[in-house]
Amino acid sequence: MNFDAKELTHLLLRWTHVFAGILWVGTTYYFTWLDGRFSALLESAKKAGENRIWMVHSGGFYVVEKQRNPNGMPEKLHWFRWEAAITWLSGFLLLGLIYYDGRLLVESEGARLSAGAAMAISLVSLAGAWLVYDLLWRFLPMGNRRGHEAEDSANPPAQANGYVGVIICCALIAATTCGLFQFFASRAACLQLGAMLGTIMTANVWMRILPAQRRMVAALTAGREPDQAEALCAKMRSKHNTFIVIPVVFLMLSPHFPGTYRWTTICILVFLGLIAARFVRRA
Repeated sequence: MNFDAKELTHLLLRWTHVFAGILWVGTTYYFTWLDGRFSALLESAKKAGENRIWMVHSGGFYVVEKQRNPNGMPEKLHWFRWEAAITWLSGFLLLGLIYYDGRLLVESEGARLSAGAAMAISLVSLAGAWLVYDLLWRFLPMGNRRGHEAEDSANPPAQANGYVGVIICCALIAATTCGLFQFFASRAACLQLGAMLGTIMTANVWMRILPAQRRMVAALTAGREPDQAEALCAKMRSKHNTFIVIPVVFLMLSPHFPGTYRWTTICILVFLGLIAARFVRRA
Protein backbone atom coordinates (compact mmCIF):
# COMPACT_ATOMS: atom_id res chain seq x y z
CA MET A 1 0.00 0.00 0.00
CA ASN A 2 1.42 3.34 -1.04
CA PHE A 3 1.22 6.39 1.23
CA ASP A 4 1.59 9.90 -0.11
CA ALA A 5 3.20 12.54 2.09
CA LYS A 6 -0.10 14.07 3.22
CA GLU A 7 -1.59 10.72 4.20
CA LEU A 8 1.56 9.72 6.09
CA THR A 9 1.57 13.07 7.92
CA HIS A 10 -2.10 12.55 8.78
CA LEU A 11 -1.32 9.09 10.19
CA LEU A 12 1.61 10.28 12.30
CA LEU A 13 -0.30 13.28 13.65
CA ARG A 14 -3.34 11.20 14.54
CA TRP A 15 -1.25 8.58 16.33
CA THR A 16 0.63 11.29 18.22
CA HIS A 17 -2.61 13.05 19.13
CA VAL A 18 -4.29 9.91 20.46
CA PHE A 19 -1.26 8.61 22.35
CA ALA A 20 -0.39 11.97 23.92
CA GLY A 21 -4.05 12.38 24.88
CA ILE A 22 -4.03 9.01 26.63
CA LEU A 23 -0.96 10.04 28.64
CA TRP A 24 -2.49 13.42 29.52
CA VAL A 25 -5.87 12.05 30.59
CA GLY A 26 -4.19 9.24 32.51
CA THR A 27 -1.92 11.51 34.55
CA THR A 28 -4.74 14.00 35.15
CA TYR A 29 -7.08 11.39 36.55
CA TYR A 30 -4.31 9.67 38.50
CA PHE A 31 -3.39 12.84 40.36
CA THR A 32 -7.05 13.71 40.85
CA TRP A 33 -7.62 10.29 42.38
CA LEU A 34 -4.49 10.66 44.49
CA ASP A 35 -5.55 14.08 45.75
CA GLY A 36 -8.97 12.69 46.63
CA ARG A 37 -7.36 9.95 48.68
CA PHE A 38 -5.29 12.53 50.55
CA SER A 39 -8.40 14.59 51.25
CA ALA A 40 -10.08 11.52 52.74
CA LEU A 41 -6.90 10.65 54.62
CA LEU A 42 -6.72 14.14 56.07
CA GLU A 43 -9.97 13.54 57.92
CA SER A 44 -8.69 10.37 59.57
CA ALA A 45 -4.99 11.23 59.87
CA LYS A 46 -5.56 13.12 63.11
CA LYS A 47 -6.48 9.83 64.73
CA ALA A 48 -4.20 7.41 62.92
CA GLY A 49 -1.21 9.71 62.35
CA GLU A 50 -0.80 8.47 58.76
CA ASN A 51 -0.24 10.91 55.91
CA ARG A 52 0.94 8.60 53.13
CA ILE A 53 -0.82 6.67 50.40
CA TRP A 54 0.25 3.08 49.78
CA MET A 55 -0.21 1.48 46.37
CA VAL A 56 0.79 -1.73 44.63
CA HIS A 57 1.45 -2.01 40.91
CA SER A 58 3.60 -4.05 38.53
CA GLY A 59 5.14 -6.19 41.23
CA GLY A 60 6.15 -3.31 43.48
CA PHE A 61 4.87 -1.23 46.38
CA TYR A 62 4.75 2.56 46.16
CA VAL A 63 4.40 5.13 48.93
CA VAL A 64 3.31 8.70 48.15
CA GLU A 65 3.39 11.59 50.61
CA LYS A 66 1.83 14.98 49.94
CA GLN A 67 3.57 18.08 51.29
CA ARG A 68 2.06 21.54 51.12
CA ASN A 69 5.16 23.33 52.41
CA PRO A 70 8.30 21.17 52.05
CA ASN A 71 11.41 22.09 54.01
CA GLY A 72 13.45 22.18 50.81
CA MET A 73 13.38 21.36 47.11
CA PRO A 74 14.62 17.99 45.83
CA GLU A 75 17.40 17.79 43.28
CA LYS A 76 14.99 16.36 40.70
CA LEU A 77 11.39 17.55 40.49
CA HIS A 78 9.13 15.78 37.99
CA TRP A 79 6.73 17.92 35.98
CA PHE A 80 3.78 16.77 33.88
CA ARG A 81 3.23 19.29 31.12
CA TRP A 82 4.31 18.09 27.68
CA GLU A 83 1.42 15.64 27.35
CA ALA A 84 -1.00 18.59 27.22
CA ALA A 85 1.12 20.62 24.80
CA ILE A 86 1.68 17.72 22.38
CA THR A 87 -1.99 16.70 22.47
CA TRP A 88 -3.15 20.21 21.61
CA LEU A 89 -0.47 20.92 19.00
CA SER A 90 -1.02 17.63 17.14
CA GLY A 91 -4.80 18.18 17.28
CA PHE A 92 -4.49 21.70 15.92
CA LEU A 93 -2.26 20.50 13.09
CA LEU A 94 -4.83 17.80 12.28
CA LEU A 95 -7.57 20.42 12.25
CA GLY A 96 -5.51 22.49 9.82
CA LEU A 97 -4.53 19.56 7.61
CA ILE A 98 -7.99 18.00 7.31
CA TYR A 99 -10.51 20.80 7.80
CA TYR A 100 -8.69 24.01 6.89
CA ASP A 101 -6.67 22.71 3.97
CA GLY A 102 -9.44 20.30 2.94
CA ARG A 103 -12.06 23.08 3.14
CA LEU A 104 -14.36 20.81 5.15
CA LEU A 105 -15.51 23.30 7.79
CA VAL A 106 -18.58 24.11 5.70
CA GLU A 107 -20.92 22.01 3.59
CA SER A 108 -19.97 21.59 -0.05
CA GLU A 109 -23.43 22.85 -1.10
CA GLY A 110 -25.60 25.52 0.45
CA ALA A 111 -22.92 26.78 2.84
CA ARG A 112 -23.74 29.96 4.73
CA LEU A 113 -20.06 30.89 4.98
CA SER A 114 -17.07 30.75 2.70
CA ALA A 115 -14.31 28.34 3.64
CA GLY A 116 -12.02 31.28 4.45
CA ALA A 117 -14.57 32.94 6.72
CA ALA A 118 -15.23 29.64 8.50
CA MET A 119 -11.51 29.16 9.11
CA ALA A 120 -11.23 32.68 10.55
CA ILE A 121 -14.18 32.02 12.87
CA SER A 122 -12.64 28.71 13.88
CA LEU A 123 -9.33 30.32 14.86
CA VAL A 124 -10.94 33.24 16.69
CA SER A 125 -13.30 30.94 18.59
CA LEU A 126 -10.41 28.80 19.84
CA ALA A 127 -8.84 31.84 21.49
CA GLY A 128 -12.21 33.32 22.46
CA ALA A 129 -13.31 30.18 24.28
CA TRP A 130 -10.28 30.37 26.58
CA LEU A 131 -10.62 34.10 27.20
CA VAL A 132 -14.31 33.88 28.15
CA TYR A 133 -13.79 30.84 30.36
CA ASP A 134 -10.72 32.32 32.05
CA LEU A 135 -12.35 35.68 32.74
CA LEU A 136 -15.39 33.96 34.20
CA TRP A 137 -13.47 31.82 36.67
CA ARG A 138 -10.91 34.46 37.53
CA PHE A 139 -13.47 37.05 38.54
CA LEU A 140 -16.08 34.90 40.24
CA PRO A 141 -15.98 35.72 43.99
CA MET A 142 -14.65 32.22 44.65
CA GLY A 143 -11.70 32.80 42.29
CA ASN A 144 -8.03 33.49 42.93
CA ARG A 145 -8.32 35.78 45.93
CA ARG A 146 -10.59 33.43 47.82
CA GLY A 147 -9.05 30.15 46.87
CA HIS A 148 -9.26 28.79 50.44
CA GLU A 149 -12.98 29.45 50.56
CA ALA A 150 -13.48 27.83 47.19
CA GLU A 151 -12.11 24.53 48.46
CA ASP A 152 -14.25 24.56 51.58
CA SER A 153 -17.20 22.31 50.77
CA ALA A 154 -18.94 23.55 53.91
CA ASN A 155 -18.87 27.15 52.68
CA PRO A 156 -22.32 27.89 51.13
CA PRO A 157 -21.28 31.12 49.33
CA ALA A 158 -18.33 29.37 47.65
CA GLN A 159 -20.53 26.45 46.60
CA ALA A 160 -23.20 28.82 45.29
CA ASN A 161 -20.67 30.76 43.21
CA GLY A 162 -19.32 27.48 41.85
CA TYR A 163 -22.81 26.44 40.75
CA VAL A 164 -23.34 29.84 39.13
CA GLY A 165 -20.12 29.36 37.17
CA VAL A 166 -21.19 25.90 36.03
CA ILE A 167 -24.62 27.15 34.92
CA ILE A 168 -23.06 30.01 32.94
CA CYS A 169 -20.58 27.62 31.29
CA CYS A 170 -23.35 25.18 30.34
CA ALA A 171 -25.40 28.02 28.82
CA LEU A 172 -22.37 29.20 26.83
CA ILE A 173 -21.68 25.68 25.59
CA ALA A 174 -25.30 25.30 24.44
CA ALA A 175 -25.26 28.67 22.65
CA THR A 176 -21.90 27.93 21.03
CA THR A 177 -23.03 24.49 19.86
CA CYS A 178 -26.18 25.94 18.34
CA GLY A 179 -24.19 28.62 16.54
CA LEU A 180 -21.61 26.18 15.17
CA PHE A 181 -24.31 23.92 13.75
CA GLN A 182 -25.91 26.91 12.02
CA PHE A 183 -22.81 27.77 10.00
CA PHE A 184 -20.42 24.81 10.03
CA ALA A 185 -20.79 21.36 8.56
CA SER A 186 -22.20 19.03 11.22
CA ARG A 187 -19.05 16.95 11.57
CA ALA A 188 -16.88 20.05 11.66
CA ALA A 189 -19.15 21.66 14.28
CA CYS A 190 -18.61 18.71 16.64
CA LEU A 191 -14.85 18.75 16.21
CA GLN A 192 -14.67 22.55 16.51
CA LEU A 193 -16.51 22.41 19.84
CA GLY A 194 -14.14 19.68 21.00
CA ALA A 195 -11.15 21.75 19.88
CA MET A 196 -12.43 24.76 21.82
CA LEU A 197 -12.85 22.73 25.01
CA GLY A 198 -9.45 21.11 24.43
CA THR A 199 -7.89 24.56 24.05
CA ILE A 200 -9.37 25.56 27.42
CA MET A 201 -7.84 22.47 29.01
CA THR A 202 -4.41 23.09 27.51
CA ALA A 203 -4.44 26.78 28.42
CA ASN A 204 -5.41 25.82 31.97
CA VAL A 205 -2.24 23.74 32.18
CA TRP A 206 0.19 26.17 30.57
CA MET A 207 -1.26 29.53 31.61
CA ARG A 208 -2.68 28.88 35.06
CA ILE A 209 -1.44 25.61 36.59
CA LEU A 210 2.22 25.61 35.54
CA PRO A 211 2.88 29.32 36.32
CA ALA A 212 1.40 28.81 39.79
CA GLN A 213 3.61 25.77 40.30
CA ARG A 214 6.69 27.68 39.16
CA ARG A 215 5.96 30.48 41.61
CA MET A 216 5.50 27.93 44.40
CA VAL A 217 8.85 26.33 43.54
CA ALA A 218 10.51 29.76 43.44
CA ALA A 219 9.06 30.59 46.86
CA LEU A 220 10.38 27.36 48.36
CA THR A 221 13.79 27.89 46.77
CA ALA A 222 13.91 31.37 48.33
CA GLY A 223 12.89 29.98 51.72
CA ARG A 224 9.37 31.44 51.66
CA GLU A 225 6.07 29.67 52.21
CA PRO A 226 4.16 29.08 48.94
CA ASP A 227 0.89 30.90 48.42
CA GLN A 228 -1.69 28.23 49.23
CA ALA A 229 -4.52 30.28 47.73
CA GLU A 230 -2.71 30.18 44.39
CA ALA A 231 -2.17 26.44 44.82
CA LEU A 232 -5.88 25.94 45.36
CA CYS A 233 -6.68 27.98 42.24
CA ALA A 234 -4.38 25.72 40.21
CA LYS A 235 -6.10 22.72 41.77
CA MET A 236 -9.49 24.11 40.73
CA ARG A 237 -8.35 24.44 37.10
CA SER A 238 -7.03 20.87 37.17
CA LYS A 239 -10.39 19.76 38.55
CA HIS A 240 -12.14 21.55 35.69
CA ASN A 241 -10.00 19.65 33.20
CA THR A 242 -11.15 16.31 34.61
CA PHE A 243 -14.74 17.36 33.92
CA ILE A 244 -14.11 18.80 30.46
CA VAL A 245 -12.11 15.86 29.13
CA ILE A 246 -14.98 13.35 28.95
CA PRO A 247 -17.09 15.55 26.60
CA VAL A 248 -13.92 16.30 24.60
CA VAL A 249 -13.20 12.61 24.02
CA PHE A 250 -16.80 12.06 22.93
CA LEU A 251 -16.68 15.00 20.52
CA MET A 252 -13.45 13.76 18.97
CA LEU A 253 -15.08 10.36 18.39
CA SER A 254 -18.32 11.87 17.06
CA PRO A 255 -17.35 11.49 13.35
CA HIS A 256 -17.94 7.76 13.82
CA PHE A 257 -21.52 8.39 14.98
CA PRO A 258 -23.26 10.67 12.44
CA GLY A 259 -26.60 10.01 14.16
CA THR A 260 -25.50 12.52 16.81
CA TYR A 261 -25.19 15.38 14.30
CA ARG A 262 -27.81 17.62 15.89
CA TRP A 263 -26.91 20.49 18.16
CA THR A 264 -29.48 19.46 20.75
CA THR A 265 -28.17 15.89 20.83
CA ILE A 266 -24.60 17.09 21.17
CA CYS A 267 -25.55 19.40 24.06
CA ILE A 268 -27.32 16.59 25.89
CA LEU A 269 -24.38 14.21 25.43
CA VAL A 270 -21.86 16.87 26.49
CA PHE A 271 -23.83 17.59 29.65
CA LEU A 272 -24.17 13.86 30.34
CA GLY A 273 -20.38 13.64 29.97
CA LEU A 274 -19.95 16.37 32.57
CA ILE A 275 -22.23 14.47 34.95
CA ALA A 276 -20.39 11.20 34.27
CA ALA A 277 -17.09 12.89 35.09
CA ARG A 278 -18.37 13.63 38.58
CA PHE A 279 -18.64 9.91 39.26
CA VAL A 280 -15.48 8.90 37.39
CA ARG A 281 -13.45 11.35 39.47
CA ARG A 282 -14.56 9.57 42.65
CA ALA A 283 -13.89 6.05 41.42
